[in-house]
Amino acid sequence: MAKDKTKKVTKKKNDTVDKKKLDDCQKQLEEAQQSTKDNWDKVLRTQAEIENLKRRQTIELEKAHKYALDKFVKELLSVSDSMKIGLKTANETDVEIKTIIEGVVMTDKLLSDIFKKFGIAEINPVNEVFNPEMHEAVTIIPIPDKKSNDIVEVVQIGYTLNDRLVRPAMVVVAQ
Repeated sequence: MAKDKTKKVTKKKNDTVDKKKLDDCQKQLEEAQQSTKDNWDKVLRTQAEIENLKRRQTIELEKAHKYALDKFVKELLSVSDSMKIGLKTANETDVEIKTIIEGVVMTDKLLSDIFKKFGIAEINPVNEVFNPEMHEAVTIIPIPDKKSNDIVEVVQIGYTLNDRLVRPAMVVVAQ
């Protein structure tokens, strides 16, 4: 009988120890599962962040390619302006100058064609409504037969590069 009692006490101790081990294992399992879940969430967030970064870099690269000519275009516009001013002031009656004028006209046409090829467009807003995003008012004058904010004269043509403003058109606006 003493042996049976000893077996029961030993069994109770073993059950208590087994239950404690089981509880510890259960707790470790839950912690491991939570850690796995946290790590998986981090992996998913990192993947999403990488995808967003790739998308942003692609967009930035496209913009860089699209607007790489911006500074070059600004410099070239002064050349185009000078040729246009020269053509306006040239005296076509002089035979010697006439051939030079023809050369400048052809060069100006060639430059205009190149501008179109690379997405450079003129802003020449005569008789349009003033738009402060595309035009810069040089003067505002009262004109009775014009609506307020109508553009009556273009002092300097503006330009866009792929629909992005490079230089606003300098205009005279009716009051």
